[in-house]
Amino acid sequence: MPITIGALRESAPGETRVSLVPEVVDKFIATGARVLLEAGAGTSAQFPDALYRQGEWATSAGAILSQADVLLTVAPLSLEQISQLKPGAVVVGFMQAHARHAEVKALRDRKITSFAVELIPRISRAQSMDALSSQASLAGYKAVLIAANNLEKFMPMLTTAAGTIRPSQALIIGAGVAGLQAIATARRLGAVVEAYDVRSATREQVKSLGAKFVETGVSADGVGGYARELTAEEKAKQQEALDARIAAADAVIATASVPGRKAPNRAAIAN
Repeated sequence: MPITIGALRESAPGETRVSLVPEVVDKFIATGARVLLEAGAGTSAQFPDALYRQGEWATSAGAILSQADVLLTVAPLSLEQISQLKPGAVVVGFMQAHARHAEVKALRDRKITSFAVELIPRISRAQSMDALSSQASLAGYKAVLIAANNLEKFMPMLTTAAGTIRPSQALIIGAGVAGLQAIATARRLGAVVEAYDVRSATREQVKSLGAKFVETGVSADGVGGYARELTAEEKAKQQEALDARIAAADAVIATASVPGRKAPNRAAIAN
């Protein structure tokens, strides 16, 4: 019996990605696998059903869940979806295991093997599976375009017959994959860019992209390429140094990320 690989249509609000693209479907089938898809699975990602020429179409999402030996997903499965999986199946996708304890327990109880792509080590051997870096790079790029579109002034300096318009000031908080891409994009659009990260190792990376590194006197280098959590005293010192830079910026883009926790949002920056 060939192995059955299933892919659902994502149902989370605002989710437009798909876990399986037509090119990969063809590769799976070439190995002898059976690919079972839900109608419209790739429509939001601009992959109409007609492009999935070799896959099979299931009558319902439940039919895929009950038949798939390997289920590919973007968003974490719900408890109801997990209850429909065949025992011993394998699930691959973004699991958000730190925040979804009930779902992780349900997967364990049904003897489902699950691979969280966001927890794949960011090392050379696993580079082709590094979903976080690819998504972060896109997020950093898009964040600058959204900022530019919403600004009431131009990003670049413009010289016209009526005078010169000064460039926008952009502040990028966090200089990981998303932050570095945001810096590069803002620079290409002509903005004057400052950037900050609690990891001192990023200083040279920021400068190499033509941005100014904001010095706060706080360093929080951690393990695995992430920063450790700051103490209350360090947070106060950091905030004091950043307040003036935030006030002077036309666009502030926060790309800081803490593994297993919700990323800082606009309200957090304001506070």
